[in-house]
Amino acid sequence: MNSASYHAIADDWERRATVRTRPRRLLENDDKLIYPLCRQPLVLNATFVEHCPHWRDFVLLQSFYKFINDVVIFETEIVDTTARSIAKNRFAVPFPLDCRVDAMTVVVDEDYHALVALDFLQQTIAMTGIQPLDLPEQIELSRALPAAQAQAPAHLHDAVALIAVAIAENSVTQDVAAFSKDASVKASICGLMADHLFDEGRHAQFWTRLVQLYWQAASPDDRDSIAQVLPTFLAHYLTNELQKNFDLHLIEHLDISATLRNALRDEITALAFPITRQHPLMGNIMNFLRHSGLLQTPSVAHALDTYLPVPI
Repeated sequence: MNSASYHAIADDWERRATVRTRPRRLLENDDKLIYPLCRQPLVLNATFVEHCPHWRDFVLLQSFYKFINDVVIFETEIVDTTARSIAKNRFAVPFPLDCRVDAMTVVVDEDYHALVALDFLQQTIAMTGIQPLDLPEQIELSRALPAAQAQAPAHLHDAVALIAVAIAENSVTQDVAAFSKDASVKASICGLMADHLFDEGRHAQFWTRLVQLYWQAASPDDRDSIAQVLPTFLAHYLTNELQKNFDLHLIEHLDISATLRNALRDEITALAFPITRQHPLMGNIMNFLRHSGLLQTPSVAHALDTYLPVPI
């Protein structure tokens, strides 16, 4: 594998990583929201607004707890696992030492993000006195990655993991940026998101460059095999099924009438979130696939034709 074009991130990490440069953030006891309204459709639907707006803060609080839980799963169970395997040279795809050093900086960053998230969880419980409801044990990526790997030859499972993590790391930045700039949300939480975004920009570049190196060295047959599993990965990664299930779980814990509970259930169940080229994350994903070189491969372009922008 030729790494002559690889640009290391370790020096940038030494200067700028939030684990090295940020003080601990403390949750404010003010009137601002703990979670953005726009990220929780339950509190915006007409029935909820009209009949149970007094439950808004509880729903947003539980949604924040879920968000923290999702961050910890994403960082420690998926990204950390893949980056650590690369760093320790246990990945099926061997990478040069400079790539492995960079991978270890990602491990440190992601574990730090999980630590900060858990710290906010602890602070929030102490401030509100409200415990989290039962939280999901999986995120969308937890399902999408094994579903894609199951359709690929065994020797490509690590490569599929590499590409899946790279897609995830490149598709969340815009979402995190919007969160960090929401003036209705507590400043410490916006700061948490801004710190996360600061590191994730570097991570997105790292994963893109690693996929570029892998894809350049991959055989045509391996490229075609990976192309065939990408639609399965996207179908599981972009679904809103887990969010919908969580919202239904939340509704069960609201002290409201059975009639109102059924109405809320019906509205949440009816929410459609089609996985098409208009999906809000699809633009970022397609940009990553172009920059990494995957989309220039005919089998990848063909497999993802449904998601590609319509030519003008």
